[in-house]
Amino acid sequence: MKPILQLYRGYANEEELIVMGHVFKRMYDYDFQKRNLKNAKSIINQFRIKTIQNFDVYLKYGNQEIHTKTLDDGHFKFCIPFENETHFGWMNYDVSIKYNSETITSKGSFIHPHTGKLGIISDIDDTFLISHTQNIFRKIYILLFKNVNDRKVFKDVVAHYQALSSAGRKNKEEVNAFFYISSSEWNLYRFIVQFTKIHHLPRAVILLKDIKRGITDFFMSGRGNHDHKFDKIKHVLEFYPNLKYILLGDDSQHDPVLYERICKIFPVTVIAVYIRQTGKKQKEEVKKIMKNLETLDVSVCYFKESSQAIEHSKSIGIIK
Repeated sequence: MKPILQLYRGYANEEELIVMGHVFKRMYDYDFQKRNLKNAKSIINQFRIKTIQNFDVYLKYGNQEIHTKTLDDGHFKFCIPFENETHFGWMNYDVSIKYNSETITSKGSFIHPHTGKLGIISDIDDTFLISHTQNIFRKIYILLFKNVNDRKVFKDVVAHYQALSSAGRKNKEEVNAFFYISSSEWNLYRFIVQFTKIHHLPRAVILLKDIKRGITDFFMSGRGNHDHKFDKIKHVLEFYPNLKYILLGDDSQHDPVLYERICKIFPVTVIAVYIRQTGKKQKEEVKKIMKNLETLDVSVCYFKESSQAIEHSKSIGIIK
């Protein structure tokens, strides 16, 4: 069976380029038009994949062909010196694998942000994508029986994110560094990309949890330990140390606690934290965290409607 190559969006600073992907032995297409039981089967199939470990992978970069091998879970990652410092924005890269006498090549993209001041990091589920994370049975039902075209965003969230993406930019072609960092697994990458395209959310680098390779893992999707989110956010802030960051999340899981930890480690880097209220009432423990963040000179907004977040961003001069 011919191996399958899946690439993800990468990112570069002035010194380093990072691109990544997976090599699969078995992978199922996600049909974005299927509904009800057909959609459920399509989603579950995303967790029935099989990866290939220690498989040769080649990155074409400039005049070089750089070689690495996949990790135990089929994941590969190239971290290499970046020398193309005169080009900015989204750029393409090529990765190839070899099977018998055939070379299989796939084209991905990475961003080298224009010089700017802001970086935006957002959670996904219940931050912009309505997922009902607090109710595991409802969350699974929606994931199974609502296809990507039927899933919804919160009102006004797209306007807020688009404004943040272009904040401080005079040229429409230039955008701020934008990351979606979630506890969803790489299995759902194509779903997330398609959803953000449908709703015209900013094009972003997407960093997800380690891939799962079994149907039983589907029912634990997005749950468990969230330290990987902390590690990935920390990595982004260290990778682009000269930016001021806005963190967006919700109160359904651990975003407030994670963001508080980040703000304590990067006391001059995070300028604003936005937490969406997902229940009928604000949570006392979240309100306590937000008050503590204010003592670190972080501007905070614990909001129910995105219109409130927009007004807050205007009031502190992030957007106009």
